[in-house]
Order: sequence, then structure tokens, then C-alpha cells
Amino acid sequence: MSKSGGRVIVVDDDAEMRALIQRYLGENGLSVRAVPDGTGLDRAIAREPADVIVLDLMMPGEDGLAICRRLRAGGEETPILMLTARGDPIDRVLGLEMGADDYLAKPFLPRELLARIGALTRRRGGGSPLGLPAEGQVAFGPFVLDLDRLQLTRAGLPVELTTREFVFLKTLVLHAGRPLSRAQLIDLAIGRDAAVTDRAVDVQIARLRKAIGDDADEPVWIKTVWGHGYMVVKPGEAP
Repeated sequence: MSKSGGRVIVVDDDAEMRALIQRYLGENGLSVRAVPDGTGLDRAIAREPADVIVLDLMMPGEDGLAICRRLRAGGEETPILMLTARGDPIDRVLGLEMGADDYLAKPFLPRELLARIGALTRRRGGGSPLGLPAEGQVAFGPFVLDLDRLQLTRAGLPVELTTREFVFLKTLVLHAGRPLSRAQLIDLAIGRDAAVTDRAVDVQIARLRKAIGDDADEPVWIKTVWGHGYMVVKPGEAP
């Protein structure tokens, strides 16, 4: 699994559920390994550590609670997101007591699962999603994004951005070369609980393009990926 996109291990005895989760998370830029039980999880961790473990509670043999308790007792600190088909609040309490970091009841919206995973990685990394840099400078084309001073320059000259424009651009630049859906932009830039519509994202992108001098009809730096969302091109891939 590639580290650049964030590494997730999904543990669920339901083959169809494993495949659905693996496909959705993979389509949204994460590297996913799906296993049916605790034994498979142990092998996956030994081969390559993960950034988040998505763990089903109700499994035959060693269930999710037992796996979680064993991992924590052995010193495993990877964030664990517990899944369960039961809505009983006691499941959540037990899961958290065993060392789980978050809880999501089935059925759930795939977007919420993605957002919860993003929140766990940000929490673990001190606010930076999926291990991406939270400080320093990032260059793309003639631009330099200063993450410490919250400033953008072009060929050394400052570019005026609002705070909202800056955080959206930062999110796109830190994922350069990877299309982000409108939902991902909302989740990664300002949090999954933000009251922001997809249309508002389009407006924000239009303003951002205008601010950096990107042609709205034929954008060079902030590309529209039809059917998905937006993407900042990788360094060296635009004139």
C-alpha cells in the first residue's frame, strides 16, 4: 500500500462489505487492504503499518471487541474505527472502552466513513490530513504556498486570498495530481460538519481561479475533473 494516499486496513467477515468499502475508499485516493479476520489483520500490520484500521464488531470467532482489546494490550496505537450492525449504545461504550477511537453504525453513508477516517488521521497527525505537511512551503508552478504565514506568492509577489480561499487552495495543493470531489474538499478543508453545499464549493473555486489569474474557460492550475471534482496539477505538468 502506498503511504502517499493514506493507508487503511478494513477488517470485516462479509466479503461483499469488504469489497464495497475497499472500492469506495480506493476511488477516493486511499490505499486499502481488506481482510476477513484478526489473523489477516495481524499479517497486514506486520507487512506494512496502517494509518487507520476499520474494524467490524460482529465477526465469528475473534470479534471486533476482542481484536481491539488485544491490539491495544500489545501496544498497537493505530487509530481504530469500529463498525457494527447493531444500534445498541452499549456496543459503542464497549468499543471505546476496549480502545477504539471512533464508532460508526451500519448502514452508513460511504462519505461519512471517508470523513471519519480523515478526522482520525488529522487527529493523529496534529491537524494534517493523511500525514500531509501542516507547515513550511509548497511550490506549484510560479506559486509558493506558505503554510506558516498563510500566504500565497506568485513569482515572489503576494496574491491576495481570503481565509476560505487559502484553505481550499491548501487542500488542493497538498493533494496535487489527485482529483478531489466536492465532498472531499469540504471534509478536508473545513470539516465534515460544515454547512457548505456543493454549489458553494464551485463558487469558491471560481473565486480562487480569479484570484490566482487562472482562466475560467481553460484553467491551467486548478483543473475541473468532470464527474468528480477539482485538482491542482502536479509541479511540472503545466506551463
